[in-house]
Amino acid sequence: MTDDGENVQKRLDRIKMNVKSFPDFPKPGIIFRDMFPLFQDPGLLDDVLYILKDHIGKNVKNYDTIIGLESRGFLFGPLLAYELRVPFVPIRKAGKLPGKVESIAYDLEYGSDKFEIQIDSVKPNSNCIIVDDLLATGGSARSAVELIRKCGANVVNVIVLIELIDLKGRLQYPEPTFSLVTF
Repeated sequence: MTDDGENVQKRLDRIKMNVKSFPDFPKPGIIFRDMFPLFQDPGLLDDVLYILKDHIGKNVKNYDTIIGLESRGFLFGPLLAYELRVPFVPIRKAGKLPGKVESIAYDLEYGSDKFEIQIDSVKPNSNCIIVDDLLATGGSARSAVELIRKCGANVVNVIVLIELIDLKGRLQYPEPTFSLVTF
């Protein structure tokens, strides 16, 4: 799937224009980037999926699984997996998945958390694309990459809708990263 650059840029401009910013939320000094308006217009959602599929078609040659990170990675990950006709696998916070799980603890700005994945949900040596809504400091993306590796699989791309580039999160792991829009 390919598109001329002008059409892709128009789609990106529409997407970025519809990501709302909320200063001082959830606390003073933070600018919250809200991607939920993209779901209020099916045309915008189509733009997002079109660009993500275009990126994958041009840049990711060997993939077989889409991995979505809790919780907003669950919004775009399954849609993308459906469009690409590959399985979707969730990575969830601790205690939310039944059966045998692989887990990894990771640090947050204000504490720590734990991700889990069902052991039998990712085949060894499979090639995974991680999907999430936001890349900030890179802690959750790095942990997801490590968790997938613990399962014996590979990460071939990390895709985020929004990247806060000043926080340099993509430097936390070596895998290629694609961000739809940056702030």
